[in-house]
Amino acid sequence: MLMHTMIESPLGDLTAVASSGEMVGLYFPHHWYMPASSTLGVRAWLGTENDTGFDELRRQLGEYFDGERREFGIPLRAAGNDLQRRVWGLLRQVPYGETSTYGQLARELADGTTPQDVGAAVGRNPLSILVPCHRIVGSTGKLTGYAGGLRRKQFLLDLERSRAEHPTRLF
Repeated sequence: MLMHTMIESPLGDLTAVASSGEMVGLYFPHHWYMPASSTLGVRAWLGTENDTGFDELRRQLGEYFDGERREFGIPLRAAGNDLQRRVWGLLRQVPYGETSTYGQLARELADGTTPQDVGAAVGRNPLSILVPCHRIVGSTGKLTGYAGGLRRKQFLLDLERSRAEHPTRLF
């Protein structure tokens, strides 16, 4: 059964969508390619029995925004075509606090995919933050389009860079 909830974040309320225990969508307010609200399934309310599938996501996102988490351990399933799924797989390989370019990803695919094709696939990523499309920049390092808006992209990159450069001391 498809379910959704809202999760507060420093970037606005995120819409999280899950199906059968897997996250299938995480969207910003005014997300470019957010599905119609009528397709998001049943609304899960915070603290209700049907919200339990989102507790772990809420916790891990909180840790991420607090700079305590670099990777997510949540089952993900993103619906897309073959190229999109391959690009989204490459996004997950870009390390925390680092960036890659659309051209670099196209070269990694090594199948004739253009940087523009990669950009189109990146823009359709339904799992923002969890599949880190914000880590992809233009060939000159300039921020380019982001489904959640460039201000959010810059926030996420700054958050990660500040934590990657100054890791938390254990002792």
